[in-house]
Order: sequence, then C-alpha cells, then structure tokens
Amino acid sequence: MSPFVPGKRRVRRTVAAGVPIAALAALVVAGTASGAPGGSGAPVSSSGSAAPGAARITGSATLGDLPLGVFSNRLLPGTVADDRGVDLGGIGSDIYPAGREGEFWTVTDRGPNGQIKVDGTKRRTFPVPGFDPAIVKIRVTGDRVKVLDAIPLTTSSGKPVTGLPNQDGRDEKPYSYDAKSPLSYDAAGLDTEGIVRAADGTFWLVDEYGPSLVHVSARGRVLARHVPRGLNLKGAGYPVVESLPSVLLHRKINRGFEGLAQLPGGDLVLAVQSPLSLPDGDAGDASRTTRLLRFSPKKQAVTAEYAYRFDPVGVVDPGEDDTSELKISSVVAVGGDRLLVEERTDKAARLQEVRLTRGADILGGAWDDAATSPSLEQLDDPAAAGVPVLRKRLVVDLHTLDGVPDKIEGVAVAGRDRLALINDNDFGMTDGTGAFDANGRLVDSGIETKVTYVKLPKGAL
Repeated sequence: MSPFVPGKRRVRRTVAAGVPIAALAALVVAGTASGAPGGSGAPVSSSGSAAPGAARITGSATLGDLPLGVFSNRLLPGTVADDRGVDLGGIGSDIYPAGREGEFWTVTDRGPNGQIKVDGTKRRTFPVPGFDPAIVKIRVTGDRVKVLDAIPLTTSSGKPVTGLPNQDGRDEKPYSYDAKSPLSYDAAGLDTEGIVRAADGTFWLVDEYGPSLVHVSARGRVLARHVPRGLNLKGAGYPVVESLPSVLLHRKINRGFEGLAQLPGGDLVLAVQSPLSLPDGDAGDASRTTRLLRFSPKKQAVTAEYAYRFDPVGVVDPGEDDTSELKISSVVAVGGDRLLVEERTDKAARLQEVRLTRGADILGGAWDDAATSPSLEQLDDPAAAGVPVLRKRLVVDLHTLDGVPDKIEGVAVAGRDRLALINDNDFGMTDGTGAFDANGRLVDSGIETKVTYVKLPKGAL
C-alpha cells in the first residue's frame, strides 16, 4: 500500500545531507482511458482503426487524485500548510525514460499558479506558495499511472526550493490565491520544465525564470544553476554560475527554457520556449524564430547555438492566428545530432526532426548582441538574411490524432517508432476569480494528467 493513499501515515525514508527523501511505494490510481490493466506498461489499444502507415494512439493512462499537501509534506514535512484542495498534478512538464519498460522520470513545474485581473492588471497567483518542485518517477500500467518515487529539490543546506519568482523587476510579482496579498520573492525558486538523467545518476533540469540550466544530485540537491551572464542572482542558497549567453536575459516572461535533450555523447540541448523579446515584447510576440543551445557538461559551457524557425501558427494549429501562441515545449534526442522538436500551441502540437550541424552554429556572432538591429527575432526571412536556420522534417502532426490531450509538454522515445506523451494539467487550475470557491478551495478544471502512447509509421524516426 502506498504511503500516499489518503488517511495512511506510514512512509519509508532515507536521509541525505539531513534531508528526508521519500522512498515511495507504488501509488496506484484509477484511470479512465483505454487499455487493459497490468502488462508491460504499454496499454492495449482500443482507439479504433487507422490508415496503414499512419501514426496512431495505442493507449493512454491517467494519474488519479492525490492531495498536494499529503504528497509534499511526506517529502519535506511542513512545506505545505494548506493545499486549498489541489491535487498532485503538473508533472507533465517533461518525461524521460527511466530504464524499465513503462517507467519514466517526470518533473513538476513551479506548482499551482494562475492569473486574476485586478484594476485592469493581471496578477500572478500562487495558491500553495510552499510547494517544492519535485522529480517524480512513474510507471504506466494499463490505464493507470503509479508514482514509484519522488525527489524534492533542495538548496545546498537542505532547505526546500519553492516555485516562487526570483527577482523583483524581472519576474512577475507573486500574490496569494485571491490576488489580494503580495508574497515574497525567492531567489532559490525554480520554474522547472525539462528533465534528463545523466549516466552518473544526477539530473539536469531547465528553468523558465533565469532562464537556467540546473544540475541536481540524485537526491535532489541543487549542485549548480547555470544562468545568463549579467543576471546577478544573489541569495539562492546554492551555486549560481553565469555561463550562458547574456542575450537570454531578454527571454519573454514565463517563456524561458522549456525543452531539454541529452545527446548520445552527453551534451545537452536547451530550447528557448518562445522568441526572445528583442528589441521589445512586440517584436518577440510577432516573431517565429527562437533558439536552441548546446551545452557541454564536461566544459561547463555553451558550445553552440542554433536558430529555429516555427511554422506559421495557422499551420501548427488551424484556426489560431496569434503567432505569440507558438512554443517549443520538448526536445528529444533520437540519435547522433538528431532531435525531435515539439512545436505547439495549447491546443495542437507537431513534432519536427532537425539535425544540429556545425554550419548552423550562430554562437558568439552578431545575433547574440542585443544591440544588433534588426535583431534575429525581427527578421521576416532569417535564411534570406544569411542566418543558417535549422532544416526540419515533419515526423507527426499530433493534432490529427483523435485522443491526444491538449497542452502536451513532454515527449519521450518509448521503443522503436513509439513515443510517450505527457500533458500539463496545471494542477487543475484555471485563471480568474472563479478558480476557487468562497471557502478558498479549488474549483478543479477536471483536466487529468495522462501518458499517451503513439505508434509512428515504420522508419519514421
């Protein structure tokens, strides 16, 4: 029996650097999607027929309800005083194979958050400000998702790392659930997104605030946070290294790094979620050009940078006409220097294959100078202007597959020509004053966290 079943108080712990880390027994929660229980982790398909050679869904599994306070306090006791009725969710920020069939590492984002407009201005709310982002290991069995383990993120001294914004004037000001009371900034706070596990058992994560690349021990201690030069982040309680190009200081708010891939040789590829705000927010919102960076853990440095060009928003998401809705949420290594890149809106997603070639490297050139005019982001046709934009090939349009959830943020290769997708359910949160009832309890959106398997045509990868 899992220690996270409501009403049960037993939990097994190990201790590392004075921080209790929960060794979770399997948490079995009922799902609602197709697939026979048990088996190897890949649900049996009952999604209907598909054209020969077409991509198809072969099953999906659902994470059930687990109170967020129960989950958090059994990792780091006392971190959540009141979860306001929020359940564990948000683990769909990314997904990475854990070695065994059907098992994956996932990562939460910064925790439940929303927006409420007050006097015409949107305020960012954090209903559970003590929430500690966590690495969560899951197993897919039939139509169910089991939580096998969870690792909370901590500072060098073992203190919890919250999901609160870092810096006044750079990040959104945090407020209480009702947007009435301001909260304190937290220099240690992380809005974690992508995750990979290195050969030595440590983890690499990416974060939207810095944006930053975060190296984490096998037990969750932040070993180093790599940030753009000039960020000047003080008081984090763990090592902060200014090793990334300063041009990244111009990331759009809440659109820092979101995708992270690990190449076969160990190098990392980081994706900026949206075009930089260069020279301003309007230019970034109108742009279709974002950036990928290659980072060498051995050299502790960025070794290459690439220009990535989105397809027009109406191609990615038919009916959508707002270019600022385009995002990269996942990048996945598929051999050599090849990647799958997920272009998405909240309603649709397409996976493109790119190859990282030496000739496409723009690191250290004019496009890394914020004073360059026009900026990379302002170019209507970067290739015509001499920018070596990455060439891409469409692998699958997920929008054409009936049953793929909205807001897919994690993609993993789960076998030959098979993908595992995971969605971000935002902890059941919605924006606006109706997100909570008169007693301050969550009015849940009803959106569940799901792992969905997609079989690609033979040879697609």
